[in-house]
Amino acid sequence: LMVWLRRTTHYLFIVVVAVNSTLLTINAGDYIFYTDWAWTSFVVFSISQSTMLVVGAIYYMLFTGVPGTATYYATIMTIYTWVAKGAWFALGYPYDFIAVPVWIPSAMLLDLTYWATRRNKHAAIIIGGTLVGLSLPLFNMINLLLVRDPLEMAFKYLRPTLPPYMTPIEPQVGKFYNSPVALGSGAGAVLSVPIAALGAKLNTWTYRWMAA
Repeated sequence: LMVWLRRTTHYLFIVVVAVNSTLLTINAGDYIFYTDWAWTSFVVFSISQSTMLVVGAIYYMLFTGVPGTATYYATIMTIYTWVAKGAWFALGYPYDFIAVPVWIPSAMLLDLTYWATRRNKHAAIIIGGTLVGLSLPLFNMINLLLVRDPLEMAFKYLRPTLPPYMTPIEPQVGKFYNSPVALGSGAGAVLSVPIAALGAKLNTWTYRWMAA
């Protein structure tokens, strides 16, 4: 009974981690933060998204041992967010009310690293984590450039769930940083590596606790 229970709990834990990581990532980078604040706090957004993506994706990928799982993980998040976008659109908000973050290309780089290094965990952590941190700000800035006008959406259609302290403000370009993509990529590349290591370590801990 205990063997069955621990193994069942092991797989249940994977589901819980995957779902909660998805929800946390969406809440950190979807309509409450991303569209409103991306132009003013893009570096903060980049760091939060890089780290949240890499910790869940590498955990999930190392658990299965299959290159491609990280991309699958990012695809789940993307589909979930597009469902949210469709829900807001159905409520009468404009199509650009939610700008869906771009996770899939960065997750593909993580998968490619794992595959190219013949499933080397440490290479996935160091090289893959760096690539995720470097690439995600670039892909998401391109994504934002395709949005009609994020600031207009932010001021004209205020979020019903937006707390007062997160009211959008006009960006002060040049006063804090001149290149949000470069700064976001640099900070993300540095921070994504230890967070990827944490995701890998969480996987090890899970195996040890569930081993039966």
